[in-house]
Amino acid sequence: MSKKIMFQGTASNVGKSTIVTGLGRIFKQDGYTVIPFKSQNMALNSFITKEGLEMGRAQVSQAEACGLEPIADMNPILLKPCGNNKSQVIVRGKVVGDMTSLQYHEYKLELMDVLRDIFKEFEENYNIVVMEGAGSAAEINLMERDISNMGMARIADAPVILVGDIDRGGVFASLAGTMLLLSEEDRKRVKGVIINKFRGRKELLDSGVKMLEEIINVPVLGVVPYCDIKIEDEDSVTTRFKKQMARNDIHIEIVRTPHMSNFTDFNIFETQEDVSIRYVDYGESLGNPDIVIIPGTKSTIDDLMFLRNNGLEEQIKELHRRGKLVIGICGGYQMLGKKLRDPYHVESDLEEVEGIGLLDTETT
Repeated sequence: MSKKIMFQGTASNVGKSTIVTGLGRIFKQDGYTVIPFKSQNMALNSFITKEGLEMGRAQVSQAEACGLEPIADMNPILLKPCGNNKSQVIVRGKVVGDMTSLQYHEYKLELMDVLRDIFKEFEENYNIVVMEGAGSAAEINLMERDISNMGMARIADAPVILVGDIDRGGVFASLAGTMLLLSEEDRKRVKGVIINKFRGRKELLDSGVKMLEEIINVPVLGVVPYCDIKIEDEDSVTTRFKKQMARNDIHIEIVRTPHMSNFTDFNIFETQEDVSIRYVDYGESLGNPDIVIIPGTKSTIDDLMFLRNNGLEEQIKELHRRGKLVIGICGGYQMLGKKLRDPYHVESDLEEVEGIGLLDTETT
């Protein structure tokens, strides 16, 4: 029987994915066969496998660290928000359909056997399964049918390590509060905690670590230093969009629409010394870029109306008139056409809208 270990967090973006990636590589280097697993992921940032199946990107990085080709069963459930309180539900890489949160809450019961079967297969074929939770481990309103965190830990009978982010502040409260909100059974699964993204002198933290251990009755297994690692983000809960970049030879501005998807398309620009990028966030205006990019989206018409209502459409048109390059990707490309139609309300309440009009295209 294989070994398994699960990393859960006090919130999104505390560093679970990176820690799982690192440990996967360490276990591989130690001679073990190891596979990553995240039962459920919610992200608009997805990856297509060689088989044409869809999965979350974090498990792709983890697979590479483990020396494996990514397969959809490493992230068997992917939820892609698409507006109107709905998400597209993808199971084992294939689209099942759009569901409201209430519909999905009921559907979860059918997914438990799917997760159990996949995990059993991984246990039989690998020495170690390194598991990752999703978001916060203590979503008390969802615990009854949880399949992301402690619910999955119970299915796998896995010990849990809890990860907290000290960089955002409140790490002691978030770790202690998470432990407080867990059931007695689930608290027993937590074998230790990790304090992640620490900056400064470790000795100044020692007294806090000791007090925390006395409160939660499990050890602090480590304090991980802050690292700016250039790997793709799993979802939009990231500091990437706030990063201030120097003005270089080529300046690119990317419009951050409410339903932007696959924003890691643009990570490559950050590696180019003669390129600077800026994400134009809510309430901000375009500057004087050389290139404007409208990214992909799961809600094309809604995001076009966002550009229109916030004055960004007129700014894009003005930059185009001045000879600046305007690029649209996927839904952004569709917005640049003359018309967008959604007669069956797949993404929007609107059936037809005028596009930005820079391309002689129409999209249904």
